[in-house]
Amino acid sequence: METNIPNHVALIPDGNRRWAKARGLQPWLEHKEGMSSFREVMETAFEAGSKFATFWGASLDNLTKRTKIEVKFLLQYIRMELEKQTTLDYFIKEKVRARVIGEWASVVSDKKFHQAINNLEEQTKIFKGRFATILFGYDGRREMLAAIEKLNSEGTKHLTEEAVREALWTGYLPPVDLVVRTGGEPHWSAGFMMWLTANSQFYFTETLWPDFRKKQLLEAYSDFANRGRRFGK
Repeated sequence: METNIPNHVALIPDGNRRWAKARGLQPWLEHKEGMSSFREVMETAFEAGSKFATFWGASLDNLTKRTKIEVKFLLQYIRMELEKQTTLDYFIKEKVRARVIGEWASVVSDKKFHQAINNLEEQTKIFKGRFATILFGYDGRREMLAAIEKLNSEGTKHLTEEAVREALWTGYLPPVDLVVRTGGEPHWSAGFMMWLTANSQFYFTETLWPDFRKKQLLEAYSDFANRGRRFGK
């Protein structure tokens, strides 16, 4: 049954560095403010009726090519947020399953960061009604290549759309209904969720991610509700 609320919303948080530069701050300091946006936007998405909220936390290039100090602060802020008792309480109270998807584990050596993620995933793995996914160390092209390699290793000879979807890192998620990109530069990046966004609606906003909060997400939802989705019909 169709609804005017996206069942699955995916967010590309852009504009962090420009937000910091405009305020004369070091680029890594915006990540702290960005975490506040993440929490508020996630809660708003679920309150509005979405069952799936996916956030692109960092690309693989972000983790391997940016300065060590910026990556260090990014990991620190994320870990601090995940370690908060209030964060765990929220996920448990609202029955939200949390997952962190991508190749972050192969490039992040911080043991406390690993522990924070593993603990949150373990504590919420029983929930099936709502899903909060963070793409971290993620590249859509590498996800697709990994899926192809998996299918090949399994000896799959007759490919179907369902088989490809299930082989994806994000294969447990339904198609994305609405993609929101902040930062005022409408473009795609690194094949972001290329399979699951095949029929998505796109929403681009000038608002930089640290300023994107409840009001801005609800505006995106309102815009989505006024569009017609024809799916090729």
